[in-house]
Amino acid sequence: MSTTIWKISRWKEGVFTACDDEVVEELPLTVFANGREIVTLLTLGENLAELAVGFLRSEGFLSAREDILELKEETGAVRLKLKGDIALVESLMERRTLTTGCGKGTTFYHPLDALRVKPLDTGAVFSPEDILARMGEIQTRSEVFQRTGGTHNASLASPEKTILFRADIGRHNAVDMLGGRALLDGLGVESLALFTTGRVSSEILLKTAKMGVAVLVSRSAPTALALRLAEQLGMTVIGYVRGGRFNVYTGSQRVKECNL
Repeated sequence: MSTTIWKISRWKEGVFTACDDEVVEELPLTVFANGREIVTLLTLGENLAELAVGFLRSEGFLSAREDILELKEETGAVRLKLKGDIALVESLMERRTLTTGCGKGTTFYHPLDALRVKPLDTGAVFSPEDILARMGEIQTRSEVFQRTGGTHNASLASPEKTILFRADIGRHNAVDMLGGRALLDGLGVESLALFTTGRVSSEILLKTAKMGVAVLVSRSAPTALALRLAEQLGMTVIGYVRGGRFNVYTGSQRVKECNL
């Protein structure tokens, strides 16, 4: 992952000290589909192909590995050749430069998204101990986060272990990387949960649903819109997983011992 050293003044215990600090870089990745420029994402610069695939999957350009006829990674770009005509999907998505998902530059959610996702009925069931353990793993697996504090972390995990882990400057990117990798590898996700350090917004919830994952767990808080969508889609949302506690907002049937 791309980082750089920055000279700073650090205030600690009443004294300023000159020192070096490691900060993450933001690198542009332009995604092309069937010769058309679709989007430019800002990223740490790793796992570019799976990020592109995951993003295009989330936006409706593809739904299966067989939809990808050709995949080519270049410096600062990923080019894909997809089955069929993508003009209709592209017309529904305004071309834009995406920020890390926290500002006005990102508009992932569209009301039609919720209509295109089927309600989920999976066999994923996690105990409270599973939830705390898997969240603890994504907090410790990102060395860049440990050094810089500048990444969001996400994972796909079974009750017993973390299956896939990704980190990036944006929580959307980290989630899309998981979705892209799962699609490329043909990974079955029905019994897995998606863990994230970022806020559970409506777009993160829909990205998770489009993967076919019914359990979404975050160290942070959900929005009310995300929870309404979760109820419509039959998803489990768990938030504020920290300090040995968590909140179950929807889908309590997938959490052992939660009978409320």
